[in-house]
Amino acid sequence: MSSVLERLIRLRNPQFRFSSALGLGVIASFGLQQLGALARGGRVLLWGRTPRWMLRGRGVRFFNLAQIRWGRFLKLGDGVYCSALSTGGIWLGDGVSIGAFSRLIVSTTLDNPGEYIRIGNRVGIGEFAYLGGAGGLSIGDDCIIGQYFSCHPENHRFDDPTVPIRLQGVDRLPIQIGSDCWIGSKVTVLSGVTLGSGCVVAAGAVVTRSFPANSLIGGVPARLIRSRVPAEGVPSNPVQA
Repeated sequence: MSSVLERLIRLRNPQFRFSSALGLGVIASFGLQQLGALARGGRVLLWGRTPRWMLRGRGVRFFNLAQIRWGRFLKLGDGVYCSALSTGGIWLGDGVSIGAFSRLIVSTTLDNPGEYIRIGNRVGIGEFAYLGGAGGLSIGDDCIIGQYFSCHPENHRFDDPTVPIRLQGVDRLPIQIGSDCWIGSKVTVLSGVTLGSGCVVAAGAVVTRSFPANSLIGGVPARLIRSRVPAEGVPSNPVQA
């Protein structure tokens, strides 16, 4: 059984191999969970959509499904909600994994729909993430992202103290995250930020401005700690994100 499951999982993750420390009971239980997720993913056929080997957790919901597109082997954890009230929709690439109880919400208003959410191939996002797309959000290929990640490509205006903030409108600027980034748990990224490819963001950081490729950043607000590409002759020390 384990060898069959291993071959199936390698269709999504070619490097996967069960640990020799796992017993047959654990592997069998895991296999049954994945079969259930595949069966739930197959239900999108009832809405005229091809699941493409979707693994769909319990309680996953979609709004405006016509504007949601996904690649092969999409994995959605329990309770994930995707709302594509937008002009550009939601696109999830091949091998994307979204952790349980996460929210992908382009916008919440019918009078001013948001832009888009685009997530590249082989991106893994931990549980309880909030991905807003009002001003546009793009995440490049091969990013790994911890739990409680949040992105907010929209800011409320508040310049006039005589007018309630909720009535002053919003400013929207896209968030762009390059490929091969490692973003720790409880990181918040705000409107207008661009992170270059290969950035590492320490846990708990609040990213309010843009950083170039291969930056190691952390703090509130986030600042540059160092580059992942050391100067000639200077060794690079490992840092825990």
